[in-house]
Amino acid sequence: MQIIRAIENVPESARQGVVVLGNFDGVHRGHQAVIGCGADIARNDGAPLVVLTFEPHPRSFFRPHDPSYRLTPFHNKAHHIEALGVDALIVLNFDEALSHLEGEKFVQRVIVDGLRAKHVVIGQDFRFGHQRSGDTALLEANAEGGGYTVTTVAPVASADAEIYSSSHIREQLESGKPGHAAAMLGRPFEIEGIVEHGDKRGRTLGFPTANIDIADYIRPARGVYAVRAGLGEDGEISWIDGVANFGNRPTIGGDSLLLEVHLFDFDGDLYDQTLRVALIEYLRPERKFDGLDALKAQIAEDGAAAWRVLTVRAAGAS
Repeated sequence: MQIIRAIENVPESARQGVVVLGNFDGVHRGHQAVIGCGADIARNDGAPLVVLTFEPHPRSFFRPHDPSYRLTPFHNKAHHIEALGVDALIVLNFDEALSHLEGEKFVQRVIVDGLRAKHVVIGQDFRFGHQRSGDTALLEANAEGGGYTVTTVAPVASADAEIYSSSHIREQLESGKPGHAAAMLGRPFEIEGIVEHGDKRGRTLGFPTANIDIADYIRPARGVYAVRAGLGEDGEISWIDGVANFGNRPTIGGDSLLLEVHLFDFDGDLYDQTLRVALIEYLRPERKFDGLDALKAQIAEDGAAAWRVLTVRAAGAS
C-alpha cells in the first residue's frame, strides 16, 4: 500500500480510482463496511482503491488538551487499512488551513483536481470541510460536474442493533471490557509502541517485562490483561501469548502510566523494537500490595490466569 502525505504528490497510479473518505479511528466493523464497499466497486471497475484520511485526527486539532482517546494512532491505523486490500492511503495534514477549507472547495481541490476520482464512497454520518459543511448531499450535488459518482454507506449494527462506532468502543475499553470492544472492532484492540528501557524491576521479580509508553492511545481500564503480542520480523508478525499490566505500579511507588508486558516462553531482546499488544481479556483491576513478596505471588497467579484464558481461546479457534 502506498502512503501519500500531500495531495500534490499523488501519483497517477492513485488517480481515477474509487476514493473512500473518512477518519477511520479504530478501523472498526462500520469502517470496514465502508472500505469494503469501495473495494467491491474498485474490483468491478478495475480501478485503484484509495482511502483518504486526516492526521492528526480533527478532534486532536480542535481540542488539543483533551485526554488521549485514539483507538488507532496513524501507524496502527495504516496496518489495519492495508489489511483491507487498499492500494493507496492519502493522509492529509489537518491544520489551520485545511480546517477552514469549505466543503465545496475541498471537493474541487482534493476529490476532483487532486485525485480525479471516478467514484466516492462515504459513510452516511461522515462530515468534512469548514464547520462540517461537507456531506453526502454536497458530494452528490457536485458529482456530475466533478466527473464522479457517489455511494453512501449506512451505519452498520450488530445483531442486537448496536451501531458500531468509535465512541462505543472507547466506552467498552474504559470499562474493562476488551472482549466487547473486539466484537465491534472485528479483532482485539491493540496498542503498538516501542519497547523502552525501564528499571528492570520485573526481571528481579522473575517476570521480565517489555515496557511501552502508550502515547496517544486511549487509556483502557487500569489493571491486568491476558494479551497476545505481535513482533515483526522479515515482514511477518509472530504472535506470542503473555500477560500485561496497565497502570502506575502503586506497590513500587510508580508515578506514570505504563503498559508492562510479560511474554510467556520468550527470552529475546525486545528493547527499541516495535511491539503490538492485543488486549484479549481483563483479569483484574490494579491494586497496591503489601510488599514485593505479595506482588510477586500475585504476578504468578495473573500469569497462570492469562495462560488459561489464552489456551481456552486458542482451543476454541482451532
